Amino acid sequence: MAGVRCIGFLLCPDFDFMGLAVTSPFAVANRYVADTAYDIRFLSEAGGLVRSGCGPAVETQRLSEPSAFDTIIVAAGISLPESSPDFLAYLRQAARSARRLAGLCLGAFAVADAGLLDGRRATTHWRYAPQFRARYPDCALDIGKIYVADGNIWTSAGMSAGIDLAVGMVEADHGRHVARTVARGLVMERRRAGGQAQHSAMLDFDAPSDRIQSVLAYARQNLRRPLTTEDLAAVACLSPRQFTRAFRAETGVSPAKAIEVMRVEAAKHMLEQSRLPIEEIAGATGFAHRERMRRAFLRVQGEVPRAIRRAAGPLAVV
Repeated sequence: MAGVRCIGFLLCPDFDFMGLAVTSPFAVANRYVADTAYDIRFLSEAGGLVRSGCGPAVETQRLSEPSAFDTIIVAAGISLPESSPDFLAYLRQAARSARRLAGLCLGAFAVADAGLLDGRRATTHWRYAPQFRARYPDCALDIGKIYVADGNIWTSAGMSAGIDLAVGMVEADHGRHVARTVARGLVMERRRAGGQAQHSAMLDFDAPSDRIQSVLAYARQNLRRPLTTEDLAAVACLSPRQFTRAFRAETGVSPAKAIEVMRVEAAKHMLEQSRLPIEEIAGATGFAHRERMRRAFLRVQGEVPRAIRRAAGPLAVV
């Protein structure tokens, strides 16, 4: 078949079953290109059934000549992979002969064990960042990204981020329009670029009580408003002093800091997904003007809004 790209999905023992979802963007892409774009093969070192960490097993082919594959993707489990010398030799050969090699989540450790991340940028799950840096000091670990592509070596921050990595590969192969179509076909809330942060304020600012949860929900829906401590305390039906104490106890930050971070996250999404003027985005997310937003971005993101917009790249017309 003309234009077919063969992808070897290399499963480690006790692999995370969620990693199989990373094949979906390639399967969906096959519906939107003229020829069948991708042919996926499951591989393992010994071949045969490979058991996942949660029990179900997948039938695999034994490792074959890596030059037969356009892309090889390593899927590990939720514990650090233990790679044999033959497995690592295969990865080194694959990095030379396949067009791309990727390590999903902790699969980055296997790629690094093969010496393929020395002098390169990469990412992995944030929880394992200290171990990664200690083991591979020659790799420039960027834990702020959900995936990183450095030359022909790709790595993702986690298994769900592996889906974003796969959509990024589809974009590299077929353009942004097809990638966005694939993301819509997968009913992804939004297409996340590789520069997206691993953490979300919507997750970090969780709270056990319904009272503070209702305040967080109100704030998310009303970022354009001033959202003073008095306003939020009224939503919680508490005095400002009681509210501030309860909010900090449940979230670990002050109400003002939480609102700032939530506004930055909302503005970052608009910067990446639209071409609205920065001044308009500042107003829509409650910063009042662009300079106040710029200062907040420096505090929270460590970079200015224009840099984030540049990193997001051009938007396709769809």
